[in-house]
Amino acid sequence: MNDHGDEPDDIRRFWGRLGLPGLVDVHTHFMPERVLNRVWEYFDALGPLTGGLEWPITYREAEAERAEILRGFGVRAFTAMLYPHKPGMARWLNGWAADFARRTPDCLHTATLFPEPGVEAYVREAVAAGARVFKAHVQVGAYDPADDLLRPAWGVLAEAGVPVVIHCGSGPAPGKHTGPGPIARVLAEHPRLRLIVAHMGMPEYEEFLGLAERYREVRLDTTMAFTDFSERLAPFPRRALPRLADAGDRILLGSDFPNIPYPYVHQLHALERLGLGDEWLRAVCHDNAAKLFGL
Repeated sequence: MNDHGDEPDDIRRFWGRLGLPGLVDVHTHFMPERVLNRVWEYFDALGPLTGGLEWPITYREAEAERAEILRGFGVRAFTAMLYPHKPGMARWLNGWAADFARRTPDCLHTATLFPEPGVEAYVREAVAAGARVFKAHVQVGAYDPADDLLRPAWGVLAEAGVPVVIHCGSGPAPGKHTGPGPIARVLAEHPRLRLIVAHMGMPEYEEFLGLAERYREVRLDTTMAFTDFSERLAPFPRRALPRLADAGDRILLGSDFPNIPYPYVHQLHALERLGLGDEWLRAVCHDNAAKLFGL
């Protein structure tokens, strides 16, 4: 295992000072190794969806080592965010994720979906198999989340109360169906759908905060938001800090581990320097997700 120095101790001091039993991270990536290697190759090549930014992968260890790194940080529960970029992948990915959850008890059993014939059936299968969270990636999948093919699947997830972490903001590069409009159409039809908007909806932070204010089951994760890297790309508007404070019961810690171009601890320091107080930090870094997932 690569040596990440004092970082585990720094992270444990962070949550220990808050009186927490650890962290819950709703946005970490585990996927079949050959798929993850392709993702890393895309970042290395500065693919279009990276916004052309240099994006060194900080935690390029093997799967088991990456899980141990998170445990060393004191992450009590994490996810296996995986996603298809074309039809015919989702059911296979769901099978891999179910096996990963069986052999990784501290990973919340994750599943995914794509607008294709049969999506309702395999979403039902995944829910029946114990999936606790889904991942949807509008940017990479290049699909409209309001696609008619997805309507029954959203209905299944809303009825089951299974949260969906969805990358639907237009950062780091916009897609044809990113932004608040398409997902607002989904919520208008499925207002009880438990959506967790990834990356705080970057860069449309205020618009996605507005959806959280309108729909009680909409949440946002902090993934990469507020960090130096993202503040250079898409700074969070200071005028929205009071709204962020008010939404503190529906903001969840996310990191994008291992695919981040800086140490994990920087995400925590970025949250701390917002100045929203220890109670807000406790809720965001642990309590909100613990309540949502019954941990």
